[in-house]
Amino acid sequence: MRTSIATVSLSGALTEKLTAAARAGFDGVEIFENDLLASPLTPEEVRARCADLGLSIDLYQPMRDIEAVPSEEFARNLRRAEHKFRLMERLGADTVLVCSSVSPLAEDDDALAAFQLRRLAELAEGFGIRVAYEALAWGRHVSTYDHAWRIVEAADHPALGTCLDSFHILARGSDPKGIEDIPGGKIFFLQLADAPLMAMDVLQWSRHYRCFPGQGGFDVAGLVGHVMRAGYEGPLSLEVFNDVFRQAEAGPTAVDALRSLLVLQESVGLTEPPAPVVPTGIAFAELVTPDVEPLSEILEALGFARTARHRSKPVDLWQQGEARLLLNTGPAARRDGTQLAAVGLESPDPAGAARRAEALLAPVLPRRRAPEDAPLDAVAAPDGTELFFCATDRPELPSWTGDFEPTAHTPLVAHESPVAGGIHRIDHLALTQPWHQFDEAALFHHSVLGLGAQESVDVADPYGLLRSRAVTNADGSVRIALGVGAAPSADEGGRAQHIALATDDIVTAARRFRSAGGRLLPIPANYYDDLAAKYELGDGELAAYRELGILYDRDADGAFRHCYTETIGRVFFELVQRDAGYRGYGAQNAPVRLAAQHVRRPVR
Repeated sequence: MRTSIATVSLSGALTEKLTAAARAGFDGVEIFENDLLASPLTPEEVRARCADLGLSIDLYQPMRDIEAVPSEEFARNLRRAEHKFRLMERLGADTVLVCSSVSPLAEDDDALAAFQLRRLAELAEGFGIRVAYEALAWGRHVSTYDHAWRIVEAADHPALGTCLDSFHILARGSDPKGIEDIPGGKIFFLQLADAPLMAMDVLQWSRHYRCFPGQGGFDVAGLVGHVMRAGYEGPLSLEVFNDVFRQAEAGPTAVDALRSLLVLQESVGLTEPPAPVVPTGIAFAELVTPDVEPLSEILEALGFARTARHRSKPVDLWQQGEARLLLNTGPAARRDGTQLAAVGLESPDPAGAARRAEALLAPVLPRRRAPEDAPLDAVAAPDGTELFFCATDRPELPSWTGDFEPTAHTPLVAHESPVAGGIHRIDHLALTQPWHQFDEAALFHHSVLGLGAQESVDVADPYGLLRSRAVTNADGSVRIALGVGAAPSADEGGRAQHIALATDDIVTAARRFRSAGGRLLPIPANYYDDLAAKYELGDGELAAYRELGILYDRDADGAFRHCYTETIGRVFFELVQRDAGYRGYGAQNAPVRLAAQHVRRPVR
C-alpha cells in the first residue's frame, strides 16, 4: 500500500521534513498547518517541491472546532474554511482533516453536528475537496470513532467521510472490530501511531508519547486488519507527536518510521518481504582500540589467548571456549578510542539475513576486503554498531575464521574443554544507544533480526534515570541489552558498553582473574549487608561475594551472579554465572554497579 507521514512527526523546517520523507521512501505526506504557516515557501512552491521529490500531498490538517456550534459561530467557521479550501487548491491537497470539537461552545447535538458537517462538505465539494471527520479521544462531545461515523452517516454527503486514528481509538480502549461495519469508501483516511501503555491524561499522552507502530503497547496491526477488511484503499499514514522525535535528526527518524510501516504491512499480510533469519549465537564481538596493551592485560587475566591474526588487517582474534573477541587497532580505533564496534551474529542463512535487513532499510555497509577474504555481509544498527551475519566453521559456507592465520602459541582454543571457572561463551552484550534512538533500536533488532523484545526496565543512575530493554532469541544464545539515558547528555559518547562472559564458577573465575593482576570493580559493604537480609546465603558464600565484589540476584527460576572489571575507554567486561532458568540481567543490582563505576575513573 501507499505510505505517508505527517510532517509533525519529523523535526526541522518544512523543507527538511519533506526531503527526509522522500529520501526514506515515503509516497506522500500530510501537511500539518503549523509547518506551512512557518514556512517561507508559498503553497505553490511547497506543491512544486513535493512534486520534485515524488511526494503526493495526501492530507491537509487540522481544521478544528467546526461542528455543533451556534449559527453565528458556524458562519465564521465557514468563512475560515473557505479560506483554507482556497489555500488547499494552491497546495494541491484534496482532503482536509476535521477534528471533533473541543470548543466550550460546542453543543451535545448530533443532528446539529451532522447538519453543519454536511454544509461544510457542500462547500468543500465546490473546491474538489473531501472532508475527513475524526473523533479526538478528548473531544468535548464526540470522542469515539463509532460516534463520529454515526454523525458522518447521518450527514450523508459524498464529500464527507471519516478519518480513523489508531491512537484515538486504542487509547480509549474502544473495540476496533466495529470498523468493519463502516463502508471502505467512507473511510477517507487512516492515521497510525503506537504508544507505550501509560496511566495519564490522554491529551498529554497523545501530545508527547506517541511512537511508531511496533514501538509501543497497542495492537496497531489488529486495528489495521479491521480497516483492510472494511475495504479501505487509501494510504497508511503516520501521525506521531513525540518530544524525542521532534528533537532528533529528521532523516534517521523518517527511515525508522517507514521501517515500522513495512513491518506493519508484513504483520497484516499486505506484503511478503524476506522472512526473518533469527541468529543462533554470537560469533564474535569486535573491539577497536588505539592501545591494545590495557585490553590485552585484561583478556590474559580472564584466561583468553591470542589465537590468530587477520591476514591483511591489524585485527587479532582472542579466544576462550566459544567466546571470541577481535581487537582492531586500525585507523578507526585511533580516531574513536576503545569501544565495541561490531558484532558477528551466527546465522543459519547469512545471505537471507542480509536480504531481510536490506528490505527493512538497514544500511548495508561497504566492506574493504581482499579477494581471498570471506564474503561477509554487514549492516549498521541504529547506534552505528556493525552487525555481521556469519557462518562459523561450517563446511557448506565460507567462514570468517578462514581470514585469520593462527599464531605460534595457541594454548586454548574453542574446541578444547574449558577449565573449571573458565569462560564458555559470550552471555550477552550491552549496547548504549543514542538518547533519541532507544525505541528505534528495539524495533530494529526485533524486525530486522527477529529477536524478541522484553519489557523495558528503568534503572537509577546517580545522575539520572536509565532505560534498558533486552532483545533475545528463543534459547537465549543471543542476548543484547539496549540501554539509554533519559535525556540528551553531553557525555553520551562516554557511556560505557560491556561484554558479559559466561562461566560455570564465578568465584573461581574472579579469583583467577584477580590473582593474574586483574582489577574487579569494588562494591560497597552496605550492599552485602542488604544482601544478607534479602537471602539466606551461606557464610562462606556471602564472604566470597563480599571479597570479590560479586553481585547476586534471584527469581523464581534461578540465580544470577555477576561481577565487573575496570572500564577501558568505553568498554568493560562482566563475569556471569547464570542458572539455566534465569532470564534476567541482574537489573536490581544495576544502580549499585553504576554508582561504583562513577567512583572509579575509566582507564583511557
